Amino acid sequence: MLQAAPGSNHGYDVVDYHHVNEELGGEQGRTRFLRKLEETGLSQVLDIVPNHMAITGSRNAWWWDTLENGTLSRYAPYFDIEWNAPEERLRNKILLPVLEDHSGRVIEAGKLNLERCGGGFVFRYNEHAYPVAPESIAEVLKDAAERAGSRQLGFLADALARLPEAGADGGWTVLHARHRNKEAIRELLARLCSEHAEIAEAIEAAVERLNADPGRMDDLLMRQHYRLSRWLAAGRDLAYRRFFDVNSLVGIRVEDERVFEDTHELILKWLKRGELEGLRVDHPDGLSDPAEYLRRLRSAAPDAWIVTEKILQPDERLPENWPVEGTTGYDFLNLANGLFIDPHGEAPLNELYREFAGEPADFGAVTREKKSAVLRDILGSDVNRLTALLLQICEERRDYRDYTRHELHEAIRETIACFPVYRTYARAEAGEISDADAQTISRAVEEARGLRTDLDERLFQFLRGILTLQIRGPAESEFVMRFQQVTSAAMAKGVEDTAFYTYLRLVSLNEVGGCPSRFGVSVEEFHKWCAETQTRLPFTLLATSTHDTKRGEDVRSRIDVLSEIPTAWEEAVNRWSAANARYRTGALPDRTIEYLLYQTLVGAWPISFERLRDYMRKAAREAKEHTSWIEPDAEFEDALEKFVAAVIEDREFLADLETFLALLLPAASVNSAALTLLKLTAPGVPDIYQGADLWNLSLVDPDNRRPVDYGVRRTLLRELDALSVEQILARSEEGLPKLWIIRQALRVRKARPECFGPEGAYRPLWASGPKAGGVVAFQRGDDIISIVPRLLMSAGNWEEVSLELPPGVWKNVLGGESLEEQKVEIAGLFSRFPVALLVKEKTEKETSE
Repeated sequence: MLQAAPGSNHGYDVVDYHHVNEELGGEQGRTRFLRKLEETGLSQVLDIVPNHMAITGSRNAWWWDTLENGTLSRYAPYFDIEWNAPEERLRNKILLPVLEDHSGRVIEAGKLNLERCGGGFVFRYNEHAYPVAPESIAEVLKDAAERAGSRQLGFLADALARLPEAGADGGWTVLHARHRNKEAIRELLARLCSEHAEIAEAIEAAVERLNADPGRMDDLLMRQHYRLSRWLAAGRDLAYRRFFDVNSLVGIRVEDERVFEDTHELILKWLKRGELEGLRVDHPDGLSDPAEYLRRLRSAAPDAWIVTEKILQPDERLPENWPVEGTTGYDFLNLANGLFIDPHGEAPLNELYREFAGEPADFGAVTREKKSAVLRDILGSDVNRLTALLLQICEERRDYRDYTRHELHEAIRETIACFPVYRTYARAEAGEISDADAQTISRAVEEARGLRTDLDERLFQFLRGILTLQIRGPAESEFVMRFQQVTSAAMAKGVEDTAFYTYLRLVSLNEVGGCPSRFGVSVEEFHKWCAETQTRLPFTLLATSTHDTKRGEDVRSRIDVLSEIPTAWEEAVNRWSAANARYRTGALPDRTIEYLLYQTLVGAWPISFERLRDYMRKAAREAKEHTSWIEPDAEFEDALEKFVAAVIEDREFLADLETFLALLLPAASVNSAALTLLKLTAPGVPDIYQGADLWNLSLVDPDNRRPVDYGVRRTLLRELDALSVEQILARSEEGLPKLWIIRQALRVRKARPECFGPEGAYRPLWASGPKAGGVVAFQRGDDIISIVPRLLMSAGNWEEVSLELPPGVWKNVLGGESLEEQKVEIAGLFSRFPVALLVKEKTEKETSE
C-alpha cells in the first residue's frame, strides 16, 4: 500500500514509507477504501516489507541522497552498504552494475551524458538518471563562470567546491549544515539560470564540452560516491546487500531504531487508529535479527495480529521467542498436501525418473549442487563479503592467519551449501544461540568438512566455533549475523528458484517450504502438527496457495494422484514421449524438461499455448541448465517453444491426455475439496488466495496473478442457496463444490467461533476398518467435526470402514443429512458429497439458554 516504484504490479518495491501509493489512489483512495471496509464489516491485514527498498529512478529520496553524498548523506546509515570494501577502487563507493558494457566503452560511445536540471545536475544513461555529487560539479561551473564573466556563478562554484569540508568531521549537526548549504546553492543557481539566459547558456556550453571529452567525463564519474559499471559485475563485486539477487532492491538496516521508526511511522499510525487489524511481515529471514525486530514491532503494536513469512522445513518449528501469531502458512500447505501423496508410489516413480529423465533421485545432492552454484554465480558478492570478514578475523589470530582467501571462501561456500534450513537465529552480540541452532550449524559444518577433504579440518572447526559463538569478537559478531542472512538467500535461490526446477520426480512436492524428498505425510503426523499448533499458535495463518507458490493448490491436487497410479503414469509418459519425438529439434528439448511438460499438462489442462509457453520458458531459465535469465540460450528456447506448440496442437496426443485425465480427475477433485475443508477447520486462520474460491489451475507467478473474474463468483454465490447438493456436484466443472465448502465452513466458523479460537480444543478421531488410513477426521471444540477422504485410487473401497462419533445429533452442513447414531459408515457419509462437516445440533435446553 506504500509508495512503490512507478508501474509496480506487486508493491514490494517500496520507494517511500511515508506516502500511500499514488497509483492506488493515494491517501484519498485509502480513505475511500476504509469507508467501504467499515460498511461491509471487514478489516484489513497489511503486507509490509521491512527488509528492502527499491532504488530505481529518483523516487527513493533516501537512496538518491546517499548516491549524491556518499558517507556524508544523512541516509547513508539507513542502507546495508559496505563502504570499507577490500578493494581500494571500491572504497567509500557504491557499485552500480547498470551499464550494458564496460564503463569506458559506454563513455566513448557517448551514451553517458551530464545534464543540468534546475540548480542540480544528473548523469543520463538511456532512460536512467543518476545524481551528481554537488562538489564534483564545481569545475564545470567555474569553466562556465570564466567564459561568461559571471562573479556570481564563480562564487557558487567556489561554495560547491568547499562543501566536502563541511562534513569532514562528521556529526548529525554538521551533516545537516552540509545539506542546508547544498540546497541553498542549488536554489541560487536555479534562480541565476532563470534570470540570466547568458549564464544558463554558458553552463550548457560547459556541459557540452565535458560530454564531448571522454577523459573529462571519466574523471567526473570517478569523483562520484558510486561507480557505474557493467551489469555482470553484480554477481561478485556488489557492495550493498540486495533482496536475493535483485539489484534494484537494496537491504535496509531496520535493526537501527531510527530506521525502524522512519520506515514504520505511517504503518504504526494506522494501527493505533484502528485502521489496520494486523500485519503480514514479508521475508523476516532477510533481517539481521528477526527476533529483535519482531519484539520491537510487537512493542509498538501490542494488539495487532502479526504473522510472518517464515519458511520452515518439515521438522522445523517457529522460534519460541518470536512474539507473533504464527507463519503465513507454508508449513500447513506442505503438510496438508503430503496427506494426498501415496508413499507406495515413491519407488516406482524414482525408477521412472531415473530411466526416463536420466536424473538421480537424491534430492539432497541436487540441493547442495544448486546452492553451491548460486553462491558462486548469483550471490558471489555476499560470499565475498563474508570471506573478507573471515580473513580479517583470521589475521588477528596467529593460528589461522595463513589461510588463503580462496580457502576461506571455499569453506564458507561449502558450509552454506550444506545448511539444512533457511537460517539460524544466533544473536552474536548478546551471546545467545539455541541448542537447535548450534546443532544445525554443527551438522552443516561436519557435512561440509566431509565433502571438502582438500581443506584443513581445523578451518571448519574454527568456522563452527565462530558460528556457535564459542569464538567471539566484534568482527566475529558481524560475520555470524551476515552469514545467517546469506544462508537464507542461498536456500531461496538455490532450492526454491533452481532445484525445484531441476528435480522433477513429482513436482507437486516442489513447493515453497516443502522438501521433495519427503514423499507423503501420515495421518498421525498431520494430527500431531495440528495439536501442537492449537496449543502454541492457534491464530497462525493456513495457506494452500499464495502469490509465491510454484503451482496452485488444484494443480498440485491433480499431480498428487500420480503417486497413486505410477504404472499408468509410466505407460502414459513413455507413450507420449515416443509419439512426440518427431517434434524435437535434434536432441532438444531434453527429456527432463519434457517430463516437466507432461506433469504440467496433467496439472493445468486445459491451458493456452501462450500460458504454457511462458511457464516452460520460465521453468527452463530458473533451472539454469540450458538457458537462464542472465544468459538466455536462443537455440534451446526456440526448440522448447516449437516442441510445446507442436505437442498441444497434436489432436491424437490431446485425446490421449484427456483420456488419462478422465482417469484421475474425480480423485483430484476430491483431493481439492478435502484440502479446502482441512484448511477451513484445522487450528489457525484460513487464507484463501485470489481466484482459489473456485477450481484454479494457475502456475507460478505471473500466471497466478492474472485478473480474477469476481462477477462469475458473485453470480455463483447467489445461486448456491437455490441448489441441491446433487445440482452443485453436477456443476463441478464450474467449481461450485469448492465454493460450497468455503461458504458453508465460513458460516460454521461465524456461528461457532468458540470452537476455533484458543479455547477450541483439537481432538483426532480415528476410523476403523480396512481403509481406515484413507480417512482424516478431527473434532474442534465440542460442536464441530471435519471428515475427509484421501488416497482414493490406491486404498480400495470404503467397505466396513466406520467412524465413532461423540454423543449427540450431528448435522452434515455439506451433505445435508442428520446423524443420530454414534457409529457412522464412511461409505454412507460420503455418498452424497465427498467431504463432511458436522455440526452438533443444540438441545432444547441449550437453545433456550
